[in-house]
Amino acid sequence: MCNKRYDWEIGDPGMTESLLNLRVNPDRMLAAFDQLALTGATGDGGVSRVTFSDPHLQARKWFREQIERSGFEFRTDGAGNHSAFLPCGDKKASTLLFGSHLDSVPNGGRFDGALGVMAAFEVLRTVKENGISLKLNLEAIDFTDEEGTHLSLFGSSALSGHLRPEDLKNPYSGRENFAAGLARAGLTEEGLLRSGRAKGSIAGYLEVHIEQGKRLERAGIDIGVVSAIVGYGSYRMSYVGRADHAGSTAMEDRLDAGQGVAAFILAVREAVMHEFPNCVANIGRLEFVPGASNIVPARADFLLEFRSPDEKQLLQLDTALVELAHQKAKQFGLKLTVKPLGKHKPNLMSIEIQQAFQKSCLGLGLSSTVLASGAIHDAQSLVGLCPIGMIFVPSVDGASHAPREFTQWDDCVNGANVLLQTILTLAAN
Repeated sequence: MCNKRYDWEIGDPGMTESLLNLRVNPDRMLAAFDQLALTGATGDGGVSRVTFSDPHLQARKWFREQIERSGFEFRTDGAGNHSAFLPCGDKKASTLLFGSHLDSVPNGGRFDGALGVMAAFEVLRTVKENGISLKLNLEAIDFTDEEGTHLSLFGSSALSGHLRPEDLKNPYSGRENFAAGLARAGLTEEGLLRSGRAKGSIAGYLEVHIEQGKRLERAGIDIGVVSAIVGYGSYRMSYVGRADHAGSTAMEDRLDAGQGVAAFILAVREAVMHEFPNCVANIGRLEFVPGASNIVPARADFLLEFRSPDEKQLLQLDTALVELAHQKAKQFGLKLTVKPLGKHKPNLMSIEIQQAFQKSCLGLGLSSTVLASGAIHDAQSLVGLCPIGMIFVPSVDGASHAPREFTQWDDCVNGANVLLQTILTLAAN
């Protein structure tokens, strides 16, 4: 409980001055961050905490222990989202939610997601130890599977009530792996679909994240205030041809699924660069069947993902890429199967929260700029449930999703202090 130590009430000048001087404990935050980074450490500076793997479950167990040792109420739901809850106001007051995720991509970096959770947890500890009473209650959260090992953003989508039964039918990992993962975490599909929070129960959601790009570093700017998060779409596709002997079958006689997908990959690059310059597309997983060097591939299975900050442009890109896939199938005499895996519209951040972030930066003497996010984040799942806001801190050389991912600790602390000041502003007014 926030046992108030100060002799002022909300709105008093003394409260305003005291809150403006409040800062997180950088050493305590670093100690927690470094301890977390040991779980799933890859030995080259990175971590590998794929959702529901042993390292991921161990990291969540560690986080729960930290929550309970610090005197917070531990909460979890049917989607496995873990959070620390601190009642700071009336029991009937809504909650200001902030955090990120502890899962990672395979052989990823220490900062992606983890920084947001540790910054949120440190903010909560700072508020608690200073006994600050607020109009809103506070909750620091670790969302399940932001990286989309099984279902993209499925923890935050479940919490916001946006997860649908049909979304569970085609997980990225396949039905068998998805079911096994849920079982390992003690979760069920029924529980996922019952995890939605009531509208009005969440006053807003805030997140600190590394930029995962070079814009802030290049410009020498401390904080990026996010204006929007790109929309995206993804498909599981397969080119189906015919297996033949790779040595005795002439090139012109082949129905080679490998040649089809290779041509498609190059065509996607050209189309996006010349026709959709503000967009990106990626094929990040590719498997040939039978998969032997002396057999012409009978099938090529792959995942296609594409992103745009503009909703109309996203739809145009979607249509263009699917048409391009059909064109290459026809060119190489192949069949094409297309299964949609999910789509998210571009999402705008709350103007009020953006302004609160900018005000906090000004008060802390930090430079800031407004920019859009090219990466997807849990924040966009909460659109429609509550106002959302994000800030970025600089990424060294723009690296992310790799062991070389790095952000200077002073920048991490800056992000945590901006989060703290913004939370106090929003929760006290």
